Amino acid sequence: MSSHLDVLVVGAGIAGLATATALHREGMSVDVIERSPERRAMGAGLFLPGNSVRALTALGLGDHLTALGAPVPGQRLMDHRGRVLADIDMAELWRGTAGCVGITRGDLQAALRDIVPVPVRHGVTLVSLKQSDDGVHVEFSDGGSGQYDVVVGADGIRSDLRESVDPATGARYLGQVCWRFLTDAPDIDRWTVWLGPGTTFLAYPVGGGRVCCYADVAAASPEDPTTPAGLPGLFSGYDQRVRDLLATPAAGEAYFSPVEEVSGETWAHGRVVLVGDAAHASSPNMAQGVAMAVEDAQVLAEVLATGGDTEQRLQQYVERRLPRTRWVQRQTHQRDRTRSMPPTVRNIALRYGAKGLYERGYAPLRDLP
Repeated sequence: MSSHLDVLVVGAGIAGLATATALHREGMSVDVIERSPERRAMGAGLFLPGNSVRALTALGLGDHLTALGAPVPGQRLMDHRGRVLADIDMAELWRGTAGCVGITRGDLQAALRDIVPVPVRHGVTLVSLKQSDDGVHVEFSDGGSGQYDVVVGADGIRSDLRESVDPATGARYLGQVCWRFLTDAPDIDRWTVWLGPGTTFLAYPVGGGRVCCYADVAAASPEDPTTPAGLPGLFSGYDQRVRDLLATPAAGEAYFSPVEEVSGETWAHGRVVLVGDAAHASSPNMAQGVAMAVEDAQVLAEVLATGGDTEQRLQQYVERRLPRTRWVQRQTHQRDRTRSMPPTVRNIALRYGAKGLYERGYAPLRDLP
């Protein structure tokens, strides 16, 4: 049977643009809609581990990453006062894969827009979706309609399409809230984290002398817990370098969000399928969001291109991807348990065991998806 399919991708974030590109390269006809009325990138920066860089390079973004991002040769783990607990060599950890890169989310999405082979219709949502033996009939908020062989939900952790696939699964709060911002700090040349009691502060280069800063705290509620003192008040006992970064104007406009995950196992129903955070959002502590989304795109395109029954092929995609994304989520849970240890115990564990923990946690991800 022919592998040509008409596909609608809902969402033009990283997962959606990667999926549209991968499907088009396999000869499929692709439409993309995006609810936001204009191009925008929420958040601040992205740390891209080796498997993420490998997947993006295969998609055609290798030169973009080199030009726009910053190499990240290592990860340094410290206590909140700046005492080094461990240094992790990224070249050794990701051997045989690719080097690690830091980049702004805006630059990565702009690079994806440069290579995506189809236009994106902004300010458009789905009004209705009806499946039949002939495919999926959809009606759009702009008055248009369409008939597709497959509809892909790449609409993020708050996915509307997930209701059509797995209404019982939603985003689950993980007991942490976080902030992200970009600022100038040309002296920070690696992924650098300070670990405190119930708090974490991270900074890594993203190109052009800028760094992405990420802060999180354990919180019973997903609401912003800051007082009038703001973020500096939550990290007042930290190393001076952290306090300096939090004193920059950008910190006062940091992007806030709760830390959540989506852990359902039903990603496909009929001819509707989920990719990226819509299917398996995870805590950012493994930095695997981009990697898992782009790998989803590659595997989905590969499976659909084989021909045969469309619904069976979508289930094959799910079966291939579930073990890997489950692994990532289990590792994020393990990291959270380690971080929640009493600081003295945690610091000893990381000083003597961090390299082994990293190797065990990331080794399976060096394999191709």
